[in-house]
Amino acid sequence: MAESEVEVIHSWSAPRSLSTSLMYSFSQRDDIEVLDEPLYANFLRVTGLDRPYREELLSKMEADGDKVTNDIIFAPGKKKYRFCKHISKQRLQGLTDDLMKKGKHFILIRNPLDILPSFDKVVPPSFYELGLAELVCIYNELREIGKAPPVIDAAELQQDPEATLRSLCNDLEIPFQSAMLKWEAGPKPIDGLWAPWWYKSVHKSTGFEKPRKYPQPFPFSLYDLLEQSLPLYNMLRRHVKKKSSLLSPPLPNPDLPVPANEKLLAWVGDEIVTRDSAKVSVFDSVVQGGDSVWEGLRVYNGKIFKLEEHLDRLFDSAKALAFENVPTQDEIKEAIFRTLIRNGMFDNSHIRLSLTRGKKVSSGMSPAFNLYGCTLIVLAEWKPPVYDNTRGIVLVTATTRRNSPNNLDSKIHHNNLLNNILAKIEGNNAKADDAIMLDQDGYLSETNATNIFVVKKGRVLTPHADYCLPGITRATVMDLVVKEQLILEERRISLSEVHTADEVWTTGTMGELSPVVKVDGRIIGNGEVGPVTRRLQAAYKKLTEQSGVPIPTYLKT
Repeated sequence: MAESEVEVIHSWSAPRSLSTSLMYSFSQRDDIEVLDEPLYANFLRVTGLDRPYREELLSKMEADGDKVTNDIIFAPGKKKYRFCKHISKQRLQGLTDDLMKKGKHFILIRNPLDILPSFDKVVPPSFYELGLAELVCIYNELREIGKAPPVIDAAELQQDPEATLRSLCNDLEIPFQSAMLKWEAGPKPIDGLWAPWWYKSVHKSTGFEKPRKYPQPFPFSLYDLLEQSLPLYNMLRRHVKKKSSLLSPPLPNPDLPVPANEKLLAWVGDEIVTRDSAKVSVFDSVVQGGDSVWEGLRVYNGKIFKLEEHLDRLFDSAKALAFENVPTQDEIKEAIFRTLIRNGMFDNSHIRLSLTRGKKVSSGMSPAFNLYGCTLIVLAEWKPPVYDNTRGIVLVTATTRRNSPNNLDSKIHHNNLLNNILAKIEGNNAKADDAIMLDQDGYLSETNATNIFVVKKGRVLTPHADYCLPGITRATVMDLVVKEQLILEERRISLSEVHTADEVWTTGTMGELSPVVKVDGRIIGNGEVGPVTRRLQAAYKKLTEQSGVPIPTYLKT
C-alpha cells in the first residue's frame, strides 16, 4: 500500500497517567498507527538524565528532536491517522514549532494522589519528573495559537471508558470504534524498549479497569510534592467536559447575574487571587461555625460610601465577639483599595467585606484553637442595586421571628445568617422579593436583608434597633428624613400598620432605598412609588454623589 500524508494525533500527559493504556486503545483501530514516546531519545540526549536503558535507547532511537518531528512524527504513512504518545516533559525548548502547530492535540491528566504512590518504581519522584507544569504550558501554548486541546481525566477513562472515548473521538473529529475498548494482555510490538521497566502492570490488562473502590494510603513523605502539583492538576481539570465525582453528578455551570464577574480578583488572607482560587481553609472559623463578621459597601464614582462608618461597625462586631489579632483599620482600607484598583472597579460596584476569627489549629468550636490571626476577605463585584427601585418590590411576612437580644444580639453584624436565611426561604417560596421578620412580640423588626420604614399621614416610622441591625443606610436615611423636614418616629410598629401604610420602603447598602408596593397581598398606598419615597431617593442619590472616601489613584474619565 502506497504511503500518503497522515493526520497526526498528539497525546500529552504526565507519567503514570494511563497514557500507555490509552495508546493500546488507539492501536486497536484499523485506521491508525501508533508511536510510543518518539521524543524520548532526544529528551535523554539533551537533558543528560540517567535511565537504566539510556545507552540502548540512544543507540536505537533517533535522538535529534527536529528529525524525529519531521521524519518520523509527520512522515507519510499507510494509515489515515498516526497516534503519538508524548510525555509532557519530553517537549523541550528548541524543538520545531511544527510539533505544536500541526496535527490535533489532546491532554490526558491524572490526579497526583493516584500518580505519586507508584511513581518511584524506576525514578525518584520530583516536580520536574512529574511534568505537570509543562503540561499546563502545553495547554496554554495550544490555546494561544487557537488550538485549545480537549482535556480528559484518567478517572473518567476508568469509570466510563466508552463515553469518554466517544467524547474524545468527537472532539478529535474521528469516528469512534468499539475495538478501542479491549486489547490482548502482554507486551506489544508498539512498546518502547523501556517497557520492561514501566509497563509491567499495563501488560496484565485487557482494557480500562475500574478503579478500586478505596484508594491506597498516600505516602506522606511525598506531601510537599503533592502540595506543589495538585493545583496544576486542578487547573487543567477545570477544562474537562465531564468530571467524575464521589458525590452526585456536578451541576452545569450557571449563568452569572453579571457576566463580567466571571473574571474578578478577590483579597483572601493577605493576597489577591483569582475568582476560582478565592477560597479559605476548611479549618477557618467561618467554615467551622459561621464565626465571622462582615460589612457591605458600595462604590460610587471613585469613592467608597460610608467607609468609616462600616469599618467602625466591623470593629465593634469583632470586639463583641472577642476576636484577637485583628488587622488595623488602615490595613483593611489598603486591602480594599488594592482590590478595587486591581479590578478597575471605581463605580457601580459592591464590596462584601468579611473578617473571620481565622484558621484553627484543629477543628472545633473553641476560639482557643484560633492561633493564626483573623482572615480578611474583600470580595468586590460589579453589582447594580439588587432591587427594582423604580417600580417597587413585593414583601411577605415570614413565620420565622427575628433573633432576640436574649439569644443573639442583632447589633453584632455576624456571618451566621441562618435566622435570616430561613425567612428568605419563605419569601422565595412565596415568590416575593424579600420577607418581613417580626420580633418575639409580633412587632415589625426588619426584612431578612434590609431595614424597613413606613409612612403614615406624613409621619415616617421605623422600628427601634432592638431586634434589627442598626443599619448604616438606615441611619443615613433617618438623617435625610430630618433634613427634609419630615417627622421621624422610632417606635414599635404593628403589622397592620404596615398593611395600611401610605408608603413603605426598605434600606440597605445592597439595594439602597427600595419602595415596597405590596405586602402580604395588600397594595401599599396606590401601588406606586410614593412622593416621600421619591423625595428621599433623590436626596440619597445626591448624597452618594457628594460624599465618600476616595479610592487612591482614581482619575475621573
